[in-house]
Amino acid sequence: MRRLAHPGPPAEPRREAIATRLKSIAGELRPGALVMDEVARILDEAGCRGGVLHLEGGRCEPFRYVLPALSTDGLHAAWYSETIAPPDGAKRLRATAIVGMRDGAPFLHCHGLWDTGEGAPRMGHMLPLECRVAERVVVRGLASPDAGFEAVADAETAFTLFSPREFAGSPGPATGRHGLFLRLRPNEDVCTAIETAAAQAGLRNGTVHGIGSINEIVFEDGAAVRCLATEIAIETGTLAAGSVRLDVAAVDIAGAVSRGRLRHGDNPVGVTFELVIAAHEEEPA
Repeated sequence: MRRLAHPGPPAEPRREAIATRLKSIAGELRPGALVMDEVARILDEAGCRGGVLHLEGGRCEPFRYVLPALSTDGLHAAWYSETIAPPDGAKRLRATAIVGMRDGAPFLHCHGLWDTGEGAPRMGHMLPLECRVAERVVVRGLASPDAGFEAVADAETAFTLFSPREFAGSPGPATGRHGLFLRLRPNEDVCTAIETAAAQAGLRNGTVHGIGSINEIVFEDGAAVRCLATEIAIETGTLAAGSVRLDVAAVDIAGAVSRGRLRHGDNPVGVTFELVIAAHEEEPA
């Protein structure tokens, strides 16, 4: 399988996983506030430290995002475009955010699709500290009181990236769905790595949520995105009898959006992939 070269030595483990209990959370991002501040409020009110949130509908103005890009610095394997600032903001958001901490403050990593009034939906990497809610955005997700994601310097890729963490001093939830916070490192096949991590955690049936990047996406029907720098959002992810199926939306360096089901064994992580896996509610822990 193709490999993307990064500046640092490959780190271990290639799959970073934290088992935790998950609770369902829901709310609304209120007009007038920054997206980051509203997401932080919702998690705080739920008594949670991190997880995954799906953002739906509404409108943000201003709205800022970036596309994946090829690196020109001679160090990173991939990079980001210049910031894109649609003059009328963005509406009808459909985005997935992995939520955690960076430098001691709440932070999120978000990929999604939105309508910027340019015809076809646009997709990219939202900048949550530069997007302000103009019309309420509905959020739903899964989060944990005693685990989350923390942004840390990563020598392998030379990026600061989310990794799952348990937080000292948290009592841990007594109830909730059995779940897994997971980070996949470069060149791991996305589907295979999820299946392996889920099996090791005793998860065989559930839902898979997350975002990341893939080096040259290959879909089940044979269609492909021949670009090493992409941004991915899982639209529907299922784990059934230990096998994973991922239907995703993806954007490349030209801003072209693709959708499809990932081909098993042929989709290596580009820079990182961050995931939350939740057992079905009837699944025993």
